[in-house]
Amino acid sequence: MATPARLPRADNRLPQILDEAARLFAERGFPATTIRDIVRGIDMLPGSLYYHFAAKEDLLAAVYAEGVKRISGHVHAAIAKRTDPWQRLTAACVAHLEALLDESAYAQVVIRVRPGDVPEVAGPLTALRDRYESVFVDLIDALPLKPGVDRRALRLMLLGALNWSQTWYRPGRDDPRAIARNFVALLRKPTET
Repeated sequence: MATPARLPRADNRLPQILDEAARLFAERGFPATTIRDIVRGIDMLPGSLYYHFAAKEDLLAAVYAEGVKRISGHVHAAIAKRTDPWQRLTAACVAHLEALLDESAYAQVVIRVRPGDVPEVAGPLTALRDRYESVFVDLIDALPLKPGVDRRALRLMLLGALNWSQTWYRPGRDDPRAIARNFVALLRKPTET
């Protein structure tokens, strides 16, 4: 008699683990958050977490990947129906900024954790970041810019400004859409052909 295939665990708590880890990494920072802190928040035994992740660094990589996926999804949806290069860049910046400022713990982890801060997973985190930023490489490459404009510097400056906004942004006083549009407008005037 054949043995039935093992069914997936009905109590798979991976989404809860990721949500709690993202929340704590965003609030306390990666180094200050322990495995015990994470499992305590979801009423799980510490050893049970290792069913899903071999180490805390692997959990961070999964949280980071989910954050990049969410931000990327917003950006891709925003640019999908636009064809004008400047409108596409503006839509991408608005979507990126809105994703960062929506108080998502996942987005905060992506912005606050630098790959070099966690050498054990620096390679995968850098690859995730670079894959996401390649969207902005393509968007800026499509712009009608003056010859000699350093497109890489332009991209890094724009993403740096957008990513830093979470430190000075004030809900109600600042509007994410207006901020992103103004950033692109500032870039557009001196660089257009």
